[in-house]
Amino acid sequence: MKRSFLFLAEGFEEMEAIAIVDVLRRGGVDIKTVSLSDKLSVTGAHGVSVEADTVLHQVTKEDAACLIFPGGLPGAQNLSDSPQLIRLLQDHFDRGGRVAAICAAPALVLSKLKTDRKYRMTTYPGFEKYLVNVDVVADGVVVDGRIVTGKGPAFALDFGLTVLRELESQKAADEVAQGMLR
Repeated sequence: MKRSFLFLAEGFEEMEAIAIVDVLRRGGVDIKTVSLSDKLSVTGAHGVSVEADTVLHQVTKEDAACLIFPGGLPGAQNLSDSPQLIRLLQDHFDRGGRVAAICAAPALVLSKLKTDRKYRMTTYPGFEKYLVNVDVVADGVVVDGRIVTGKGPAFALDFGLTVLRELESQKAADEVAQGMLR
């Protein structure tokens, strides 16, 4: 079974990262957190430090079902500035893999994807200008083909449940939502 990866760079949005990982693990998804640096400890935008499961250079393209990018600043920019991560993203997408990004990450990370068609995406307000050749919409969570995007921290649970639905099933997402009293 392939696993999904959520990437953490210094300055990531804690609520987005933790909520998404929690929802996916509750739903039975094999998901690992990945530090962009060689250190497992990563500090978020609001000073919360977490210990990642692995580091970027240990992730191989063959392992991935879905690549997930939380927002936050400077976290999303740090993700975007990693040539190794962007190569992994492009290769994964070209091979038919799913990608998901929330907050500033659709604009700063997914904007680096070279695609064969125009996608619909949402992003944190003010970041729309980075999404050229994209139909930017104001919805909280958007699914277009193999891409899931979310608008910001308030949508983290809905985003996580949507990614769960796309990876597993509507039933899995409904069961997790019900268990969380959603």
